[in-house]
Amino acid sequence: MTGNRVPPVYPLTDFFRNPEQGFFRLSDDGRLLSFMKPVSFDGGPARMNIFVQALEGSEPVGEARCLTRETERDIAEYYWKGSNTLLYAKDFGGDENFHVVAVDVETGDISDLTPYPDTRAGIIDDLYEDPDHILVAHNHRDPQSFDVYRVNVRSGEETLLAENPGNIVGWHTDHHGRLRGATESDGLQTTLLYREDESEPFRPIITTDFRVTVSPALFTFDDRRLYALSNRGRDRLALVIIDPEQPDEEQLVFEADEVDLDGVEYSRLRHVLTAAVYQTDRTRHHFFDQQSAERHLRVREALPGYEIALQDSSRDERKYVVAAYNDRTPGSRYIYDDDTGGLTKLADINPALPEEDMAEVRAVQYTTRDGLVVHGYLTLPKGREPRGLPCVVNPHGGPWARDSWGFNPEAQFLANRGYCVFQMNFRGSTGYGRDFWEAGFGQWGLAMQDDITDGVEWLIEQGIADRNRIAIYGGSYGGYAVLSGITRTPELYAAAVDFVGVSNLLTFLNTIPPYWKPLLEKMYSMVGHPEKDHERLVATSPALNADKIRTPLFIAQGANDPRVNKDESDQMVAALRSRGVEVEYMVKENEGHGFHNDENKFEFYERMESFLSLHLGTQEQGEPQ
Repeated sequence: MTGNRVPPVYPLTDFFRNPEQGFFRLSDDGRLLSFMKPVSFDGGPARMNIFVQALEGSEPVGEARCLTRETERDIAEYYWKGSNTLLYAKDFGGDENFHVVAVDVETGDISDLTPYPDTRAGIIDDLYEDPDHILVAHNHRDPQSFDVYRVNVRSGEETLLAENPGNIVGWHTDHHGRLRGATESDGLQTTLLYREDESEPFRPIITTDFRVTVSPALFTFDDRRLYALSNRGRDRLALVIIDPEQPDEEQLVFEADEVDLDGVEYSRLRHVLTAAVYQTDRTRHHFFDQQSAERHLRVREALPGYEIALQDSSRDERKYVVAAYNDRTPGSRYIYDDDTGGLTKLADINPALPEEDMAEVRAVQYTTRDGLVVHGYLTLPKGREPRGLPCVVNPHGGPWARDSWGFNPEAQFLANRGYCVFQMNFRGSTGYGRDFWEAGFGQWGLAMQDDITDGVEWLIEQGIADRNRIAIYGGSYGGYAVLSGITRTPELYAAAVDFVGVSNLLTFLNTIPPYWKPLLEKMYSMVGHPEKDHERLVATSPALNADKIRTPLFIAQGANDPRVNKDESDQMVAALRSRGVEVEYMVKENEGHGFHNDENKFEFYERMESFLSLHLGTQEQGEPQ
């Protein structure tokens, strides 16, 4: 153990490179293990590609075979379809127009199942009982609407199952893969549609204001009712059962005391609910099923000191992929054998970073100027007195999301360089109930920003942060919060890093992807209307108030970003340079909303490290590793 000594300075690449092996999955029959690892073809940059390896019991045996040859970008995500086919998602230069691609495990033959330009596709049901087909939704016919197709994973043949009339924003299937539900929205009103079988037309059963959530999770196991996450008549999302014949009478299954539920888990094999998942200071489970509760306990006891997550299983639910992690390590992955209780280690996700040299992540809370309690996380550099530290304030993106406890490579990288890192779930963040979420409506650059400012002042009052050495860094909405912070409270920050952030609320609302258009009225209500709220949006658009900025600024942007158009960053840079204010600007032509290719990630963090060091400096560091 290292005690309280200052740990070595680890290479930047150790924090942000892809794992040598990760993203483990099991084939349905449990005889094959798949994973992704970086591989280079023809001397190009290494990209995450899919490998398969045979299993004897729970032990990988023989050579792993590489099934894919992606060279431009890492594979985004992938799934097993049965035991003979793998499905994966790929986009192009970060444009988020994902294609669904199938690869035959035996032959290695690859088929693009959605080979349409400028089209976004996704799997809505893997049709567990049908070995040859999946249900896919894509917007090839109409960029604003997603139709549903039954697609043959071997031939690529597709059959239209449901055409979107233009207002459907979600589709819901029962346990036999039948399209039995849909969610339609005009942006302000949301209606849940239902039908007894696919030969009938959909009928409305529940209509709510967009502030109220009724989100189907799965059908009950007789396929006659719906489990849903709902906050109708309550502040927090709870698990309920909805009977389509009596849709206004919800049957409460479970609700957490202080927070929303995140989701529900179930056993496909045994047809039972297993657990509800929610987050307080860290992830919690409420088990409905004794077998699942006992399994979770057995695995936790076998891996003391770690949170565990069962990430995948064989069809017979006798083998599981287990993730074991905590705040100081992304941890290890195992196969758990439910028959024997044995664990077979597959890989450490990042062995280059010793757990004992990483920083603890503490849950904290503070009270804002108007009396709201805000929860957050503080990562303090290991081996340093938590007094008068240089700090990086890191508001999350979304903004309708939240920060969570766990291993965060950015926070650990900055802590390893001597900075404390402060993350807060400002008003408007999700997970803390409807009132807390709604408190952020119309408050971009106003009360939401004040929550961040109040958190920084709290950190200074605690003596932890050096008032003269505070930076703010964030991506997406977090990037907007960076720009808003240095516009609204320029004296508070010594440096700022904006990553794919919004700068002009008027132009942002006009450049969203076409498939967000059905939700535009909702965006107007939550953010602001370009005409009705014009004065407020102008006042809270950093690009239109750049004359107030004096903080050194570094901006990074992907040229193909579909969510925050490159023009958002271009405007900000132009507004500052027109005043003779130099701003460092990094654009990557082959990236979108965030950087995914290793070489681009490394360059961004290298430049950010130099930028922060120049403007904040750090305390004495340990020896380079």
